[in-house]
Amino acid sequence: MARRDLTTGSIAGHFRALAIPTAIGLVFTTLYNVVDVYYAGMLTTDAQAGLAISFQVFFVLIAVGFGLSTAMSALVGNALGEGSGDETLTSCQGLVFAAVVSGLGIVLGWFAAPPLIALISEPGAYRDAANAYLGVLIFAAPAFLIAYGANGILTAQGDTKSMLYANIGAFFANVALNPLFIFGLGPWDGIGFNGIALSTLVSQSGVAAFILWRVFASEVMQGKRHFAPDLAMMGQIAGQAFPASFAMMVMMIAGFVVQYFLKSFGGAAVAAYGIALRIEQLLLLPAFGLTGALLPIASQNMGARNFDRVREAAMFCFKSGIVLMLGASCVLWFAAGPALSVFTDDADVIEIGKSYLHVDGFILPVYVMLFAINSLLQAFRRPGVTLWIGIYRQGVGVALFGWIFVRLFDMGYFGVWLGIATAVTTGLALALVLTERVARQKIGGLFRRAQVRAC
Repeated sequence: MARRDLTTGSIAGHFRALAIPTAIGLVFTTLYNVVDVYYAGMLTTDAQAGLAISFQVFFVLIAVGFGLSTAMSALVGNALGEGSGDETLTSCQGLVFAAVVSGLGIVLGWFAAPPLIALISEPGAYRDAANAYLGVLIFAAPAFLIAYGANGILTAQGDTKSMLYANIGAFFANVALNPLFIFGLGPWDGIGFNGIALSTLVSQSGVAAFILWRVFASEVMQGKRHFAPDLAMMGQIAGQAFPASFAMMVMMIAGFVVQYFLKSFGGAAVAAYGIALRIEQLLLLPAFGLTGALLPIASQNMGARNFDRVREAAMFCFKSGIVLMLGASCVLWFAAGPALSVFTDDADVIEIGKSYLHVDGFILPVYVMLFAINSLLQAFRRPGVTLWIGIYRQGVGVALFGWIFVRLFDMGYFGVWLGIATAVTTGLALALVLTERVARQKIGGLFRRAQVRAC
């Protein structure tokens, strides 16, 4: 499979080719999770609760996979742009790294998952369900991590369609396997709630096998392969992957902080926020696709030292993302109520959820800018900066401004929304300052050109 040369040709054309499959693939990933929630709901409320708290623990593995994917996209993309021939070594070591971390993940998860579940649950049926579910799902760690890492290798080559095909296949496999494993077929009675975890294990193993097949058929794997562990290269991969993973984990902190402030305003406020987040995430899917496409484009051009194209790609992503999210903001303003009513008929929940989505509409363009900056910093091979931005925006900022608006100014649940918006907006200001400083070292500046210093 020939790679897509992102160092030449239309920037807009490359974005269309990469972003659209990514965004559609994310839709099927979302639907995949909806299927699990649907079948858990057919069992018991405890099953749904067990699934929910299991995800909080499994999210750590997803964060590591996300970091590995962005690391491989950046490192392999840089190597391709440089024409150094290191892309095969980098790709092979990325797969070895994923396998090693997977093994460690299984061992750590086996021993650490029960205490973590105990931290966020009370003794009873739903905790037991969560522990049993994770006891099966933890063995999907290799499938998740290898698929994430391998997909990063494909993305670096400009291939986002392979993961789209894999996500579509996984969705339909999950639709068929969930009822089969839960309820059985014919004389076999199935295995109940754990069938959801088994379905995930089987379908995600299929995703990993397909993506690996595409990687080994790709251009970067046609050179001499190096699967003997190279500690120096694996150190580079870890240094690129783990800061991005930790930055994603910080999102969990923000969730806990928001829930802490909201609990004072009753269950309706907590429920409204949870439902509104689902709607927000659906509207952000195009932004994820667009900003995800920026990473391989910027990475290849960084390697080729086409700094003007890096700037051009960044500006195109900024402008297109803002336009997309302004459209989404209009949708939120007029359709927030009807969208919320799809998930609930509680008038209080709908009213509180509308207030969040109306505030959220103003910061959707800010989110897309932040996502784009994260991709740029990965391409610059400075992922640690994204971690500090995340700590401020999703940790310190949300806690500080939430306290100011809720406790100091006594603005009720609306103060929580303002706290989130202020943290996100000031986080963007910080991100722009830090990114420009990095860009001056790497490409002579993002918004204005300066002489590039050795780095």
